[in-house]
Amino acid sequence: MLNRRSLLKAGAAAGVLAAVPAGLVLGAQPKRTVDATTPFTVPLKVSPPLRPVRLADYDLYRLTTREADVEILPGTTSTVRTFNGALSPLIVARRGRPVVIEQANALNVPFSMHLHGGHVPAQSDGHPKNEVAPGKSRLFHYPNSQLASTMWVHDHSHHAHAENIYRGAAATYVLTDPDEDRLPLPKGQYDVTLQLRDAKIEDNGTLVYDLHGFQERPTFLVNGSPRPYFRVAARKYRFRLVNTSNERAFVLRLGEGDEFTHIGTDGGLLPAPVPSRILQLWPAERQEIVVDFSKYPVGSKIVLQTMMTYPGEAPEVMRFDVVRGADDPSSVPGRLRPVADLGTPTVERQFAMSFDPQSQQHLINGKPFDINRVDFRPKLGTTEIWTIENKDVAFTIPHSLHPHLDHFQVVERNGKPAGPSEAGLKDTVSVMPGESARIKIRFTEYTGMYMFHCHLMGHLTMGMMGQMEMVR
Repeated sequence: MLNRRSLLKAGAAAGVLAAVPAGLVLGAQPKRTVDATTPFTVPLKVSPPLRPVRLADYDLYRLTTREADVEILPGTTSTVRTFNGALSPLIVARRGRPVVIEQANALNVPFSMHLHGGHVPAQSDGHPKNEVAPGKSRLFHYPNSQLASTMWVHDHSHHAHAENIYRGAAATYVLTDPDEDRLPLPKGQYDVTLQLRDAKIEDNGTLVYDLHGFQERPTFLVNGSPRPYFRVAARKYRFRLVNTSNERAFVLRLGEGDEFTHIGTDGGLLPAPVPSRILQLWPAERQEIVVDFSKYPVGSKIVLQTMMTYPGEAPEVMRFDVVRGADDPSSVPGRLRPVADLGTPTVERQFAMSFDPQSQQHLINGKPFDINRVDFRPKLGTTEIWTIENKDVAFTIPHSLHPHLDHFQVVERNGKPAGPSEAGLKDTVSVMPGESARIKIRFTEYTGMYMFHCHLMGHLTMGMMGQMEMVR
């Protein structure tokens, strides 16, 4: 069971952010490592997009969730859970061109596929009641009617979700559209997806899972490789960062605090680029940045590290090696995407997030998840304001809130307007102990049952989830 000691250890790392607004620099952590891997000995694996069967009206993907033995630590193999036998697969879809995924479940546990960030019908959203049993299959329909963004696919079954994600079953889903294509941002091989996560891997390759062992996962993986290096040209790159960790937050710094350009979040591009030196990436969040490597001489090696670690962990995440010059027609324009108009709010809701040590459950508004309870019924087309409060001051536990179906705007943090790095659309908001956030959201188009929950997977598993029924 989760005990007070575990909670306090979690808070030791998370608590350094409790009083720090998004975007401020934190102090570096000690570099003594408990991770046996040597950093920067393996290259980054860049996954090519999966190839669908192109039909008249949609693209069809066949994904089998199954175990596979893959090399993570050099010279060993690890048994992981995958889509089609690979870690960090990539789907690239097009706005207006629907995708249908036929998922066959070859695992020995249920799997309920959820497109995180997707605006999809309820029957394709991955509700726990629609989980695919071992040996069964199911079709998922993604209309792709929303704006371009970086999303990801993961399990949302009732009991196996945390372990399925931890053991590797996570795919990146990039949605493109003509409006974004017209911008002169880096494209093609210079537009790179990076899945970040942590893990505990024994010397023999065994991937160790413990729901409550989040403070003992010292190996950082990028696209399934431990602290890799990536050979880059001396030009601009667009990086789409996806945090597929169960609980790990990354507070990323490039080099010695070198500047990069923040261009996007969960729901796609920001209204305008934001020069940045620190980037927070919480579980399930996506952040997009542009790094201009032309300011570094060929031969330079620039380390990306996290400034939020548990005691004894090494901070290095990956390294960029500048190996050649290159022409660069790309640029970052001063305007990226207009601010979305979500309308005038007419409904307000409160969400108090807390841990109950007596029941060993994480709660929303004093209640644990009950699959037979509908917590509220939003009316489609109505704009709402949600106030999210993290009540876990004593344990210094961070929480987040992720509502399914539609993106939202972060309006305020602790009574102050959200900063420019949160000016775009989001689908996951993290709130530190004793703090609050207000978001504006409007649900559209699809009726039915959808989830809302904390995306720290241990918290979700221990009750921090609810369900809402969309009605007209």
